[in-house]
Amino acid sequence: MKYIVIIPDGMADHPLEELGNKTPLEAARTTNMDYLAQHGSTGLVRTIPEKMSPGSEIGNLALMGYDPRKYQCGRAPIEAANLKITIADDEVVFRCNLVTVVDHKMADYSAGHIKTREASLLIDTLNEKIDLDGVKFYAGKSYRHLLVLKARHPKTFCDIKTTPPHDILNKDITPYLPKGPESGTLLKLMERSVDIFKDHSVNEVRIDLGENPANMIWLWGQGRRIELPSFQKKYGVSGSIISAVDLVNGIGRLAGLDVIDVPGITGYYDTNYLGKAQYALESLKHKDFVFIHIEAPDEAGHNGDIRAKVAAIERVDQDIVGTILNHYGEHDPVRILVLPDHPTPLKLRTHTADPVPFVMFGKGIAQDGSQEFSEKEGGKNGLKFESGEALLNHFMTKYL
Repeated sequence: MKYIVIIPDGMADHPLEELGNKTPLEAARTTNMDYLAQHGSTGLVRTIPEKMSPGSEIGNLALMGYDPRKYQCGRAPIEAANLKITIADDEVVFRCNLVTVVDHKMADYSAGHIKTREASLLIDTLNEKIDLDGVKFYAGKSYRHLLVLKARHPKTFCDIKTTPPHDILNKDITPYLPKGPESGTLLKLMERSVDIFKDHSVNEVRIDLGENPANMIWLWGQGRRIELPSFQKKYGVSGSIISAVDLVNGIGRLAGLDVIDVPGITGYYDTNYLGKAQYALESLKHKDFVFIHIEAPDEAGHNGDIRAKVAAIERVDQDIVGTILNHYGEHDPVRILVLPDHPTPLKLRTHTADPVPFVMFGKGIAQDGSQEFSEKEGGKNGLKFESGEALLNHFMTKYL
C-alpha cells in the first residue's frame, strides 16, 4: 500500500463577503479534491490539542502521528534538527526571524520574504559583530533563521514568554517583546541587531528597490533538544517528506523520514507545486509513505491576501492532487489524505485551533456520500477524530 498525506498549510478559513460568503476552499476550483470527497470520506479533525497554541509545529507533529502534548518542545529545536545543528544539554535554540519594524510596529514578519542569499549575508554579519561566547546564529531559508544560546539555566530561557511575529502584524511591538527571567539577554541581542542592520549594504539595496528592509531580528519559539520515535517502527513503512520549511522537514528528519529537496520550492506563492508531486511519485517507487507540505496558503492567510490564498489552493488541487490522481489507476493500492494542519483565517491573519476538514480516499476507504471537500461538507459529518495522530493511525491501518 502507498500512503500519501498532503498538507496545504493553513488552508481552512471562514466564509468571506468578498467571496460570496464562501471560504477560499469553497470558492476555489478544486475538481480533484472534490473527486476524492465523492469517492472517499470527509469530516473534521482536531489537530491542535486543547490549551495548546495553534502553531504549525503542533499541527504537523500530530499529522505525522506524534502526540504534541508529549513531544512538543518549541519549533526552533525542530528546525535545528533539519539544519543538522547539534543542540547540547546546556543550550537553548530560538527561532530568529528577519523582520521589518516601522515606528515600533511589526510592519512585516518576513522582511518582504527576503531572499535566502541576502539573508545569509545578514546572518553572517550578526555573527561577526556579535562575537560573544555561547551566542551563535545559523542561517536558514528566506526570513527563517536560528539562534543557539548557551545557558547556565536552560529551562529559565525556555520559560521566557515570546510571541510569533506573524501574530502581531501592524501592532506596537512593545507589549510583545520577550518577558521573564533572562529575557534581558534576548532584548539586548534584538536591540543590537537594529544597529548592525541599519546601514547594511543588503538593506540599502532593498530600500533602493522599494523592498522592505530586514531592520531587526525577532526571537521566539524557543526550546531544547528533541527526539522522536522512528516513523518506520511506528507504522511499519519507510517514507519521505517534501517541504520548503525547515520546521516541517525537521519533524520528518527526527522521525527518520527521508527529506527530499525539490528544485524551485520556496515556501511561498511561487513554489514549485508540480515538482513536489513529481518528486513524491518518484519517492514512492522505493518507499510506501510520503508527506507533502505546502506553505503557500498559510502565507496568504498571514498576509490577508484573498486572491493568493484561492490561487494557492487551486494550484495544490491541479498540480499536486491532480498529478497524483492521474498517476494511479482505480484499483491501485494507494490511499490519499488531504487536510490543513490548522486554519489561518484571512481576516484574523493568524492561526486558530478550530477543527479542520479532511478528505480520505483510496483502497479500503468507504464512500460516505460527500459531494465536495470543504469546511461546510466536513462539518456535516462532524468531528470524526479528536486528534491528528488518531486520524493518521486510522489512515495507516492496514485494513480499514
